[in-house]
Amino acid sequence: MRKPTATFLSRSALVCAALALGAGCESTKPRAVSPTDGVPVTQGGAAESPTEAATPESPAPQKGNSPWQRARVGDKVVYAFSGIRGQPGDANGAAAAGKLTLEVAAVEGAWVWLTLGFTSDSGKPLEQPKLSRVLTFPMRTDTTRTLEAEREGTQSAEQPTAAGRTWEAKRYLRDNRPVDGPLENRLYAVDAGPLYLTNGLLDASTTLAGFRVPGSYQLTLVEAKQGTGDAGKVPERESPLGPGTWFDFEAESEGTKSVLRTCLGAERGFVLRSEGLAPAGSGGEPCKDFEQAGAVPLEEALLSFLWDALDPKQWPPAIHNAAPPVRETLTVGTKKLAVLQLDSAEGAEGLKQVGSRMFAADPWDKTLSGLAHEARFSPLSDFLYRVAPKGKRESMGGRKLVDWGAWQP
Repeated sequence: MRKPTATFLSRSALVCAALALGAGCESTKPRAVSPTDGVPVTQGGAAESPTEAATPESPAPQKGNSPWQRARVGDKVVYAFSGIRGQPGDANGAAAAGKLTLEVAAVEGAWVWLTLGFTSDSGKPLEQPKLSRVLTFPMRTDTTRTLEAEREGTQSAEQPTAAGRTWEAKRYLRDNRPVDGPLENRLYAVDAGPLYLTNGLLDASTTLAGFRVPGSYQLTLVEAKQGTGDAGKVPERESPLGPGTWFDFEAESEGTKSVLRTCLGAERGFVLRSEGLAPAGSGGEPCKDFEQAGAVPLEEALLSFLWDALDPKQWPPAIHNAAPPVRETLTVGTKKLAVLQLDSAEGAEGLKQVGSRMFAADPWDKTLSGLAHEARFSPLSDFLYRVAPKGKRESMGGRKLVDWGAWQP
C-alpha cells in the first residue's frame, strides 16, 4: 500500500483550532490521509433502450443499469463532516462538525426522493442556520443525457476500512497550491455498492490556499446501509435543497429589466443547474430541458454546501458600513414576505451611494415554503442607489426575487 502523501487535521482538531479552545479539546494530532479512485465515471450503463418518444424540448429518457434504478427506501449513507473558515482563533472565523445523513425516503416511478440532514455527533440540531433543517429533493433515475465525473489528480490504490468493511479503493490527490489553488483529496470505492448515493465516496477533503478565504472541509464515511425496498412516502418539499425547484429574479441594469430563471435538477448522482431568461408568460412547465445544464457530482455539491454553510455566522449577515436592520415587507407575487432591510454606505469618497439589501427575517418561515435553499439564504432584494442632492434615491441597478416554484412531481 502506498504511504500517505498528505496530512490533514482531524475533525476535532479543526473545530478546536477554529474556536481556539486549546487544552479543553481532545487530541488534535493530525490524521494521515492518502489519495482516491472511484466508481465508473459514466453513470447509466451501456445497456440502454428508449422508453418514451423524443420531443423537441428534450431527448428521450432511457433505461440502463444505473444503481439508482435499484434504489430502495432506507438506502442510507452517513458521513462525519467538519469545516473551518478563516484562520484559527479568528474572531470572524467559523467552524462546524457533526454528521451528514443522506437517505432514500421514497421511490416513485423514475424518481428517487432523498432527504439530507445534519446533526451534531450526539444527534442534536446544529446552530448554523443553513444546516438546521432536513432538506428534500428528487433524483431522476433514467437517462436523459450523458453524465460524467472526471476524476483528476495523482492516483493510488488503497484498501481502507470504513463503515465496518474493507474497500478496494482509489485515491485522487490534486495539489493546486503552487498556483494559489486548493489541495483536493478524494477517496472512492472501486465498486460503489451501497455508496451509489455519493458515487462511491469514502473520504474527501479540501484545503484552501492562495488568495481564497483560508480554511478546509472534510467528509468521512461512517455508515452505509441498504434499505428494505418499501415504497415509502414522498416527503413534503417545504424545505428543498434545490433540485426539483426553480426561482426567478428580476434584474435591472441601466433602466432595462429582465427576468432570469434558475432551474435546478438532479439525475443519477449529479446536481443539474440551468440559468437563462424566463419564458414569456407563466403557464406550462417551467423547467423542461436540462440537456445543456451544468452538472456537478452530488458529493461535490455536498462539500460545497458544507463550506457555504459556515458563512454567515449571524443572521442577517453582517454588512460593512450598514445601519441596523429595519423590518419591512417584500411582495413577491401574491406573497408578503417578512424581511430585514440593511442599508449601507457605498461608493468612493464624495460619491453618495447606498446599497440596500433585503434578507428573509426568518429563512425557514412558511411563507418561503418550496424556495430553493440557495435563494432563501441570498438577498431577496439587492439594489444600489445614487443619492441625489436633496436625498432622493435613484436606482443604479440590482435584482429582486419575483417568483419561485416546483417543476417536478
